[in-house]
Amino acid sequence: MGAFRTVAFAIGAMLGCSGVASTPPAAVPKPGQLETYRDWTIGCDNRARCEAVALMPEGSDWSDEPVVMGVARDAGADADTQIWADHGRVGPRATLEFWVDGRKIASASATGDSTKLLGPQASALAIAMARGRTMEIRAGDRVIARPSLSGAAAALRYMDARQGRAGTITALIATGPLGRTAVRPAPAVPLVRRMAIAAAPAPAPLWREELANLGIVTGCAEEMKDGPAPEQHRLSKTETLVIVHCGSGAYNFTSVPMIATGVPGRRVFRHASFDFQPGWSEDPKKPMLVNAGWQPDQSRLTSFAKGRGLGDCGGAEDYVWDGVTFRLVEAQAMGECRGSSHWIITWSARVEG
Repeated sequence: MGAFRTVAFAIGAMLGCSGVASTPPAAVPKPGQLETYRDWTIGCDNRARCEAVALMPEGSDWSDEPVVMGVARDAGADADTQIWADHGRVGPRATLEFWVDGRKIASASATGDSTKLLGPQASALAIAMARGRTMEIRAGDRVIARPSLSGAAAALRYMDARQGRAGTITALIATGPLGRTAVRPAPAVPLVRRMAIAAAPAPAPLWREELANLGIVTGCAEEMKDGPAPEQHRLSKTETLVIVHCGSGAYNFTSVPMIATGVPGRRVFRHASFDFQPGWSEDPKKPMLVNAGWQPDQSRLTSFAKGRGLGDCGGAEDYVWDGVTFRLVEAQAMGECRGSSHWIITWSARVEG
């Protein structure tokens, strides 16, 4: 699958930002869209949390270990700016310095493979990046990255607008005279109630007739012949999640999730239901997962599709089983195949149970 320019895995606009209220029940998820401004891409989720990520400039020489950096901010008047850089190890006691147009604006100690800036330092650096022309990240006397600043100002202005900060003293770019009370409050976070998976005997192996039936119902009979056997995961005493192999490529493995009921040899299969279709589903009645994973202790089903082998673009969805439907609790996307291994969260929910 080649590079793609738009996000195929996150549809719909971000939910409107209303006042904070009691946690609402789970509704139909509407993950936020991503916007790209030259060498920066930005997205906001349903909580109005926004994140802008630097991209490799078109046609530039790519490092074998690219440094990825971004600017993030939660919604609400009191939320601070955060800046992070993922850079690989630069030494156990390294201090990274962030320079814009030849001036050191901020510095922070590296922690493992990343460095974070918070509070006034992060705000000062973000403003400098929006106004500047060149940037360097230094570790001692060594320049480890020169992130492009082209498009940074537009991305941060978009962040101000989506969070309702434009015209207030809290904005990074679109500042104005209005006070903090004029900033739009953060939206309430939707709630998903998880159905816990009780300990139970492993499902009985699928019979030959059942496998043949699965091939017909899923349309994956040919792929099943040479592929791995369907995975079975107990959901309850009467229901089993069956993940049916349905083809593979160099780095993506597709499967169809089914729900099985009934006794071995005469089990009945139906397509699993989702409140938001996984990224590669062409038919809303026949969901398709990519690189599927199941975490029984969290009742969580995951789908993770790479846009290409480097993993610098694609989309991912995490779902929780509520006893009837798999409900979206987190979605991530990166629509530009330009060196960023950091994907932006476009939807999130709170899980109980």
